[in-house]
Amino acid sequence: MRPLIGITCCFNASEGRAFLARQYIRAVEAAGGLPVLIGPVDSGLFFPLAERLAGLLLPGGGDVDPVHFGQEPQRGLGSVVPVQDSLELGLTARMKEMGKPVLGICRGAQVINVALGGTLYQDIGDQVAGALQHFQDAPRSHVTHGIEVEEGSLLAALLGAGGRRVNSFHHQAVARPAPGLNISAFAADGIIEAIEDAKGQFLGVQCHPEWLWEEEPCFLALFNWLVEKSREVQ
Repeated sequence: MRPLIGITCCFNASEGRAFLARQYIRAVEAAGGLPVLIGPVDSGLFFPLAERLAGLLLPGGGDVDPVHFGQEPQRGLGSVVPVQDSLELGLTARMKEMGKPVLGICRGAQVINVALGGTLYQDIGDQVAGALQHFQDAPRSHVTHGIEVEEGSLLAALLGAGGRRVNSFHHQAVARPAPGLNISAFAADGIIEAIEDAKGQFLGVQCHPEWLWEEEPCFLALFNWLVEKSREVQ
């Protein structure tokens, strides 16, 4: 039986519209999961939602409100959607309590870090001297900069340790990792590119593997991990 994998949607507050790129859905399907899309719902539904899910995928999207990591908004902060922050931070906390796996992609990695007590750079260009271009002007399936995957990490078990090239569409990033989270990949400028916990419940990557796996099949391993880990808890 395919495990039920929740995927949170982005939300356009002015239009009242929830949406998601199909690439996330296709990657979960290819890995053997049954994707179910989650729009902004009342906080009272977070617990029953988490109960029904076997795993959770947090996709890319807008910025996380800095109030959630104890900061005032700084120059360079982009648009925030409070209802999406509430949904994703609340669901992540519930999945942690239930021991269910969470894969975070781009914003999703940042949500994991904030939900567990870490902080973010609100804007890499303003806050990190000598930063690389982390929001590429190239097709989404094109890899534009290198990362170094830490030996012995979960990410190394999935992608291999050492150098790898990835795509990049973010201007926020993990600053201080949350307690219990380890850094599993860096970019050449020191920006954290992946985080994970020692229990193998949380994995967050800054790249967008949903756009890469068809041309570079190794990236499907991230979705395979989420689905296989979900089978263990369903």
